[in-house]
Amino acid sequence: MYVGKTLFAQVMEFMPWTSFSRIVHRYQGNAGVRTLSCAEQFRAMAFAQLTWRESLRDIEVSLSANATKLYAMGFRSTVKRSTLADANESRDWRIWADLAALLIRRARKLYVDQALALDLDSTVYALDSSTIDLCLSLFDWAPFRSTKAAIKLHTLLDLRGAIPAFIHISDGKLHDVNVLDMLTFEAGAFYVMDRGYLDFARLYRLHQAGAFFVTRAKSNFNARRVYSAPCDRSEGVICDQRVALGGFYAAHDYPEHMRRIRFKDPDSGKTLVFLTNNTALPALTICALYKQRWQVELFFKWIKQHLRIKKFIGTSENAVKTQIWCAVATYVLIAIVKKELHLDASLYTCLQILSVSVFEKTEISCALQLGELPIKSDGDANQLILFDF
Repeated sequence: MYVGKTLFAQVMEFMPWTSFSRIVHRYQGNAGVRTLSCAEQFRAMAFAQLTWRESLRDIEVSLSANATKLYAMGFRSTVKRSTLADANESRDWRIWADLAALLIRRARKLYVDQALALDLDSTVYALDSSTIDLCLSLFDWAPFRSTKAAIKLHTLLDLRGAIPAFIHISDGKLHDVNVLDMLTFEAGAFYVMDRGYLDFARLYRLHQAGAFFVTRAKSNFNARRVYSAPCDRSEGVICDQRVALGGFYAAHDYPEHMRRIRFKDPDSGKTLVFLTNNTALPALTICALYKQRWQVELFFKWIKQHLRIKKFIGTSENAVKTQIWCAVATYVLIAIVKKELHLDASLYTCLQILSVSVFEKTEISCALQLGELPIKSDGDANQLILFDF
């Protein structure tokens, strides 16, 4: 792979270009294109993500400053900001959504054997959403409040490797619970979610699909105790009960018994009430599963801090979705590189290294490895002594 190539060119070699060509052909992405093909557009957007470029001019200037290296990086002509802007506005965002889905499927196969923090063989998903605030006058297609626009990034995160298994981009008004209608539930898998997804009819459909859910009860949760299992209060589990939902509509939507676990956190002293349809796992394991939900919060925090989705280089719906899906595809591509090269460095470390060295001609497996490199010293060969008091 490494024959004097830049790090960026080596990363791009992990792209499934043949499959990507089929996706582009499906949406006629290169129809009538004379300069900046879809492949070059993705390279430019991936370059912007990896090097933290925040505007079209920033991308143009940075690439122009390294014009002699562009051909080896996959660019057949200089990247003009007007051409890139037109491509983001006009080319179907579904090209990049399908590319991200392709990379996600590949990454999940690589991370399928990665151990969870819990001793559990089942697949565990964390479901949540993150809101990105926008200016209403510029992004009027994404209504949220009377004076603010926003988009929501709904994500189903596979906790093995923190790989997103499902992503949906909506305006800020779409309620989180509606995303449950878009998912195809996997039998035997665990879906961990917060109270915003507490809808008994939808949870019952999940239950009928053979999947398990773990969520928290709201303060007005109405249920009747049917059975209490013995529990060890010294471990923080106050009660472990089977309950029947009270209220006509709740009992109609979820006609079977549900498991309720009341847990007191020994560190914070806060009491939490968990709901689940799994009756086999110990109560403490259910509590630990919900704690793993914070990985999706960390994923959103990481995405917002290290990928360029807080500042958009286009204002139309197509341009914004193009930028987000290219960001997700870049994130998953680096996860693939990390796994296939068996790197010990974290994704954060890999992206930090790439952000300052994409033009370096170093073997990628060496550049992204952890460990301190020895600093060569020339001794006192020709060093002048300026201050010798």
